[in-house]
Amino acid sequence: MCTAFGHWKYIVKNLWLVLPFAVLPAVFLALCLDYSSVNAAVRAFSSGDPRLGFLEFFRTWSLIRTDSLLGGIYTLLAFFCIIVCAVPMLVLVEKHMRIGKRTLSGLLPQSLHLLFSAVVIAFAYLALFEIFAILLSALLFVISEISITALVYVFFTIVVLLLVFALLYVATIPYLWLPCRQATGFRAYDAFVYSYRLMAGVRWKLIGAFTVSFFVSMAVTAGFSMLPEAVFRIVLVILYAALFLSFFIRMETVYYETDKLDREDLLLSYRGY
Repeated sequence: MCTAFGHWKYIVKNLWLVLPFAVLPAVFLALCLDYSSVNAAVRAFSSGDPRLGFLEFFRTWSLIRTDSLLGGIYTLLAFFCIIVCAVPMLVLVEKHMRIGKRTLSGLLPQSLHLLFSAVVIAFAYLALFEIFAILLSALLFVISEISITALVYVFFTIVVLLLVFALLYVATIPYLWLPCRQATGFRAYDAFVYSYRLMAGVRWKLIGAFTVSFFVSMAVTAGFSMLPEAVFRIVLVILYAALFLSFFIRMETVYYETDKLDREDLLLSYRGY
């Protein structure tokens, strides 16, 4: 449980330090979701006729809005803000865990050092999720052609569960790469090999934690899509702020745990920093 959810203790204890970094990414991620498509999909699924076109399925699942130029701009801004906000947050959190101090000294040079690696990992995860969205949308569209509605629901459930599992399994593969690069200074390939070995012992715990986060976010998104768009967006900002902090700070806590490094922020000798 500590591996999967122990990072929440750090987030709560240091909320004032990390929350400001989550605001902009959460706002633009919330704007990336196509409210109309999500609302239509939820209404169709609950009405007893879940059949939609491929484009409607894709717009429901994808984080890349294709409904308007403004939606595309929101996607670009979300990607930009995730990188710009995650990098300095990771630098501060790693420094806090490594030496027990929450100071801004060295923030800029360390952030610049980590920037390219952050761009790579952010792009990799975005590409992975969009591939998932395309595959899932295509399969749901094919299944929706089945004439027996009960079978459509059954196959929808099976396909979603299988593809979500595949998505989360693949997502764990590079998960510790960024904190490994940050802490060790290894070259990209060496850091990947080392972080992959570290992941072996905690992969299933993380998949379980990711599964909880994924389906909770799915339920919240679906449920609040039935309310006015303004309420929907506000709830999503809160949700994505929590997911942003969880995703990146868990990188650090799990890396320190798996690499068996002392966390100076937890040592009693550093009280009062």
